[in-house]
Amino acid sequence: MRDGNQAKLRELAERIDQADAVVIGGGSGLSSAAGYDHYHWSPALSEALAPFREQYGFTSPLAGFYHCFSSYGEQWGYYSQYIRFMWEAPTGKPYLDLQALVADKSVFVLTTNVDQQFFRVFPKKQICAFQGDFSYCQCSQPCLDDIWENSELVKKLTGYLVGVRLPEEAVPRCLDCGRVLVPWVRDDTFLEGTLWQDNLHRYYRFLRRWIMDQTDKKVLLLELGVGEMTPSIIKLPFWELTAKNENVFYACLNREASHRPEHLRGRSLYLQGDLAETLAALRQERSIAANIK
Repeated sequence: MRDGNQAKLRELAERIDQADAVVIGGGSGLSSAAGYDHYHWSPALSEALAPFREQYGFTSPLAGFYHCFSSYGEQWGYYSQYIRFMWEAPTGKPYLDLQALVADKSVFVLTTNVDQQFFRVFPKKQICAFQGDFSYCQCSQPCLDDIWENSELVKKLTGYLVGVRLPEEAVPRCLDCGRVLVPWVRDDTFLEGTLWQDNLHRYYRFLRRWIMDQTDKKVLLLELGVGEMTPSIIKLPFWELTAKNENVFYACLNREASHRPEHLRGRSLYLQGDLAETLAALRQERSIAANIK
């Protein structure tokens, strides 16, 4: 915890306590704090994907995901091991602390993370995975408005690995059109189908219910580990919602240096520091306050 953050920590704990509803905007920094950094080689992923890193020289796990492989067998060799790791990785403590922190609140999660960690601690109906999730596959065409959970698939596929490759006959294909399946994660084939649309509409309904339709309710927008790569998904909409609604308070938690917009002065808070430490401290702060009451 950085020096000078204690007062902010106490204020944020009070804001959470007073909120009628909390909207969580979760970015990659939250998973990085949990030990699952997909943009750099953190120890857990580095160990799980070591043969691929050595073979191809990937600069990060996601660099491997977007790599132009020479065959589908090589591509799905990497996909299968990467996805299996995410299925089997323990739930990160920052996610457990976050769930406990807001357990008594009405909550919705908007996230750009694709590593299923949020789905470990919140019900699916409370999550909009805007960039998709590695837990599912889709047709690469896509010929169907459908996605499929892939837990058993990747277990089977990793059993066929020969070094870093799958035999071509083992590459998973769409049962309808025969095209190769791909992870349901944002790229040029990403399916914004019925499930994706339904999740987005649930998010908007949550905002309407707590912000637009009930202006006497206090709503906290809690931004966690959101970077500058896609600010139009979480950060900028959170700023706009705060600016336009007096019942909304915006809190940004990040390891990197950031700032509060001047037009949100007095209705926002920025807390810099390690997210794992910050969320653990917030959880403790709320617990202490509850015991005092």
